[in-house]
Amino acid sequence: MTAGSPLPEGRRLRIRGVVQGVGFRPFVWRLARDLDLAGEVSNDGEGVLIVAWGQRAGLDALARRLVEEAPPLARIATVDEAELSEPAPAGPFRIVASRQGAATTVIPPDAATCPACLAEVREPGGRRHGHAFANCTHCGPRLTIARAIPWDRAHTSMADFPMCAACAAEYADPADRRFHAQPIACPDCGPRLWLEDATGARLADEPMAATARLLREGVVVAIKGLGGFHLACDARNAAALATLRRRKHRDAKPFAVMATEAQARALCVVDEAALALLASPAAPIVLLPCRADGGEALPDGLAPGQDHLGLMLPATPLHHLLLDAFGGPLVMTSGNRSEEPQAIDNDEARLRLAGIADAFLMHDRAIVNRLDDSVVALDEGGAPVPIRRARGYAPAPLALPFSDLPPTLAMGGELKATFALIRGGEAIVGPHVGDLEQAAALDDYRAMLGLYREIFAFMPAIVAVDAHAGYLSTQLGEALAAECGARLVRVAHHHAHMASCLADNGVGGGAHLGLLLDGLGLGTDGTLWGGEVLSGDYRGVERVGGFAAVPLIGGAAAMREPWRNLLAHLRHAFGPDWRTRAVPVLAHLPDATRLGLAESMMERGINVPTCSSAGRLFDAVAAALGLHAERISHEGQAAMALEALARPFAAKERPWRTVTGLDWGNLWRALLDDLADGVAPGRIAARFHLTLAQALADVAARVGHAGQRVVLSGGVMQNRVLLAALRRALRERDLVPLSHCRVPANDGGLALGQGIVAALAGA
Repeated sequence: MTAGSPLPEGRRLRIRGVVQGVGFRPFVWRLARDLDLAGEVSNDGEGVLIVAWGQRAGLDALARRLVEEAPPLARIATVDEAELSEPAPAGPFRIVASRQGAATTVIPPDAATCPACLAEVREPGGRRHGHAFANCTHCGPRLTIARAIPWDRAHTSMADFPMCAACAAEYADPADRRFHAQPIACPDCGPRLWLEDATGARLADEPMAATARLLREGVVVAIKGLGGFHLACDARNAAALATLRRRKHRDAKPFAVMATEAQARALCVVDEAALALLASPAAPIVLLPCRADGGEALPDGLAPGQDHLGLMLPATPLHHLLLDAFGGPLVMTSGNRSEEPQAIDNDEARLRLAGIADAFLMHDRAIVNRLDDSVVALDEGGAPVPIRRARGYAPAPLALPFSDLPPTLAMGGELKATFALIRGGEAIVGPHVGDLEQAAALDDYRAMLGLYREIFAFMPAIVAVDAHAGYLSTQLGEALAAECGARLVRVAHHHAHMASCLADNGVGGGAHLGLLLDGLGLGTDGTLWGGEVLSGDYRGVERVGGFAAVPLIGGAAAMREPWRNLLAHLRHAFGPDWRTRAVPVLAHLPDATRLGLAESMMERGINVPTCSSAGRLFDAVAAALGLHAERISHEGQAAMALEALARPFAAKERPWRTVTGLDWGNLWRALLDDLADGVAPGRIAARFHLTLAQALADVAARVGHAGQRVVLSGGVMQNRVLLAALRRALRERDLVPLSHCRVPANDGGLALGQGIVAALAGA
């Protein structure tokens, strides 16, 4: 501080949010010195603590610039200020060691390689040239290597790699961008990379060049990435794709592709909004429209029946170096057998991926926490539509429209399972795990839940579960509540969806409408729902409309065989004589014996629970148009194909005007008439989407009022043709649509809504 200036004032600033592991302390240090302040900054269990002395203008500028100029990966939740009465210390502003404390801060998400680190990796003769593990405070692994907080090297898997003198000097220099970058490493002291064959024998060649050569030869290579192993092959090689599908037992589900920006533009339409997502620190897979104007052609086996491709840019130096060496786009799909979690351990990968991968690109930095790739789409306005929230986003906290909520653990659903920790005014939503009916996914869910509770020292006062007693997540929650002495709150499935979307948009109280469309969930009346119109808020909802319920012929079998849903809808619409009306679709139904058995089940009430499912309606319409009528190989396959079929026609077609309400008899009459008249399937698919949007908007207008918010949630709301048409139709009726922007509309966002409903019930 300048000699002769007025006596300094003291101020204590507590910053909470994602503020550890993102270069926040050196940022504060530079600001404080620039503003001629004395004092210190430290990390602790609550976040970052600053005590500073100086002139009032400088202290005010510090508080303001902390928010305005925060490091790129920082996410400030709150800044609390208090005056200090003690005198200023001697000496310049300094950074002090981390302090332990109550664990209420969060570990930041993993972040894609920043431009500065990438330039170093590509700089010939530089100290980190070709280094596959370069990082700094602006990029690199975070949650995937974390064992505890505060975020310090000793609490990560990088503790296994003592720093060399050069790295230690960078780590200790507050002016260096690697100051306290916990994963700091270089070729002299960091993790090691190698290539081995299927027998485990290490290959003597330079690993990156040798891997690229194998990929060019059509080989499938398992690659240890950031949050788990990937299986990679040449995206342009049809034979390699077929081999990978056969070995992985993945018949038709689309593969993700990793490419450079230039390669991505040759494959897909990449506009400014898409590029911003692709190149963001989260580096998610982004679903982009395939080019139809002479762009690079890729084999049909990459994304069968789809008009979009899941693209991602390299997220780590390893992936950048690999694409540089290979020179083309690569399939980069989860390193697992279908429906299992990704392998993360070297020995685990050798065992579980044996027979799938021909070679393994390995390294010796442990992946502590498994994280799958995040998936994001873009809506008609270029806004993100989250599909799967994991690497790059978890465990960043979500600010809630409430404060002082009791500690609540929400267990989520059975499919696309996640959990959520609700505390104070924020939610920490766990990463996508998968479907809990798979034993390996259930084990992973338990492990991740245990880790989060340990890292965040979280003891719930309330445990929220889905109302369906058969869900494994519900059963785990019941046991956990008993173990912790916590209050157990059961939350209806579609109420949780509605609450999730409200919280996602930062909406507090008030009376809202909800259009909730998904596969199925237990309704408040004990029946299976899936196409619902609800009215209410976080504290309670009333069902004011819904799809007509039709039988699920064979129960779970109806989710795998779309023809069953087509038959159920035809019988519901036309009665026992449905065949005379359904001539245009009879070719898509099975033989008379199987049909007779299915009809007998309906007539006798054997294994035919009724459900108002929007998802099964989409399956039925897809089957009527000849799309995967016999069987689907992955969830949503028929509906995704129907959406892709409709997309080119959606802006040109009009809805069937004869359809009113949510009983679909007239819809089926119009559809069958179009088929009989020879209308193109794509036009029919578009008319179906537009008709559904129109009917839902009409119901919302009838039960709601002008200016009312209408919540759009449930997995079917990830259909962007429907979502765009529905939002447009609602606005035409002076209603305000709300859709998801931070968590998925599918069951991956369910835990957020569960947790808030339960927390408010127990507050």
